[in-house]
Amino acid sequence: MKRINLALQGGGAHGAFTWGVLDRLLDEEDIEVAAITGTSAGALNGAAFKSGMVHAGRQGARDNLDGLWKRMGAIGDMRIALWMRGLEPAHIAQALEYSVPFSMADTWSRLVSPYAYGPFYRNPLEPVVDRFNFDEICAEDGPGLFVCATCVRSGKIRVFTGQEISTDAILASACLPNLFKAVEIFDPKSGRTEAYWDGGYTGNPALYPLFNGDLPDDVVIVNINPLERDEVPKTPQQIQNRINEISFNSSLFRELRAISFVQRLLQDGKLKAGEMSRVLIHMIADDALMNDLSAATKIVPNPVVLHRLKHAGQSAADAFLRNHKSDLGERSTVDLPAMFG
Repeated sequence: MKRINLALQGGGAHGAFTWGVLDRLLDEEDIEVAAITGTSAGALNGAAFKSGMVHAGRQGARDNLDGLWKRMGAIGDMRIALWMRGLEPAHIAQALEYSVPFSMADTWSRLVSPYAYGPFYRNPLEPVVDRFNFDEICAEDGPGLFVCATCVRSGKIRVFTGQEISTDAILASACLPNLFKAVEIFDPKSGRTEAYWDGGYTGNPALYPLFNGDLPDDVVIVNINPLERDEVPKTPQQIQNRINEISFNSSLFRELRAISFVQRLLQDGKLKAGEMSRVLIHMIADDALMNDLSAATKIVPNPVVLHRLKHAGQSAADAFLRNHKSDLGERSTVDLPAMFG
């Protein structure tokens, strides 16, 4: 049995890619997920996966993920017009970015605070998250689960785990401040109620919870924010989209750079084996697809795009398993020195 940890990035509706990855990994009877760290959509995927595993094993996890993304596709705040349904995701992204309704909504979100809605405010994710079974999510059985959010006051990451995970914790992990009110949760460390925003600002996702001695060495990152874009963004939409990607990848890059540094010290004999955890880094991604999408398709959970992202995730996971399954437990398949060279 190969045991792995999963690190699930946030990225709004693009988290359907991770749905596909997890669906494909569930086919591998000899791979066990020991722990999951997730932010935003990654936290939702992780919660659905764990709850399903506790309830009914692999089929339960698959059913829970299917149910989650069916509910996500039913969110009716901003739906794509019927005529767009035959388009490829890249064409939908472009049509959406330059559509008058989306441009107006995007401008409105930058000019008007979510607090301005008063009693009319609602978080469209709340009924989706409320459907989770938190007795199963918080259970000691099944994979460990870590949910990342950002404390507004301190700017530091908070990782919720065990009995701390709740509807509010998951909503906090997915709280984009220009769209949603900050989520308030009591923090026993500070002794006060703190406001939280999206975890992507400080950990997308945080990797350090996976470094406990009882967890396996392998960390499989499911990346849904492109690490690189060859073309310089020029339109306002392209510029904003790239700012979003860079800011939400920065925390992951910092942790990967630290892992690379420690690995180099171990190789050079400057650290003794056992003083630091051995970490084997892997990544499942489809940067070509994600480069064709944008921030627009992240916040519009259209069922057509969601299912195409799911299929892309299945294909990416299939390619990873075909090429690197034998490397699990043996070596990293991400060349960190080259990444930071």
